[in-house]
Amino acid sequence: MGEKCCSADHQGHICVLASEKKFAEIQKLVQTPRFLCFNCGRVAESAKNLCNPMPIED
Repeated sequence: MGEKCCSADHQGHICVLASEKKFAEIQKLVQTPRFLCFNCGRVAESAKNLCNPMPIED
């Protein structure tokens, strides 16, 4: 993967939610993925929930 960096405060990022075992909250954030984290490969509907997001192209 690319250079690991975080684009913002980690609050609300899926990596943090996973470490806190907040899986129900994560399920809500990944239902319609539009972005992929270039650091860890996780997906989310909103870029704000990922450290290093890039759009998923159709």
